[in-house]
Amino acid sequence: MARNGSFTFDGGAGTYFGTAFLGGLITFLTLGICYPFSLVLTERWRAKHSFIDGQPLIFTGTGLGLFGLWIKWFFLIVITLGIYGFWVAPRIAKWKWEHTSVSL
Repeated sequence: MARNGSFTFDGGAGTYFGTAFLGGLITFLTLGICYPFSLVLTERWRAKHSFIDGQPLIFTGTGLGLFGLWIKWFFLIVITLGIYGFWVAPRIAKWKWEHTSVSL
């Protein structure tokens, strides 16, 4: 199978640590309620440092755009003692990919 493009990543440990720490702090201080904002923060960092054929990825999702879904999912995770999380993880992955594109 032929390769269609080259993928590169130029992120570093320092900026990742700062971004991850801030995201973790947001999530921790709000007891998970503001996780969508943390997710958007880390996904924007990842997209900013990812390239396909030299073109940067762009993450267009917003914390508010995911917040309503997250509140519903969070409630279902709590009342099912975490079991519903197995359904939420793929939905979050899908949401992230739907909001990621290549800058042209």
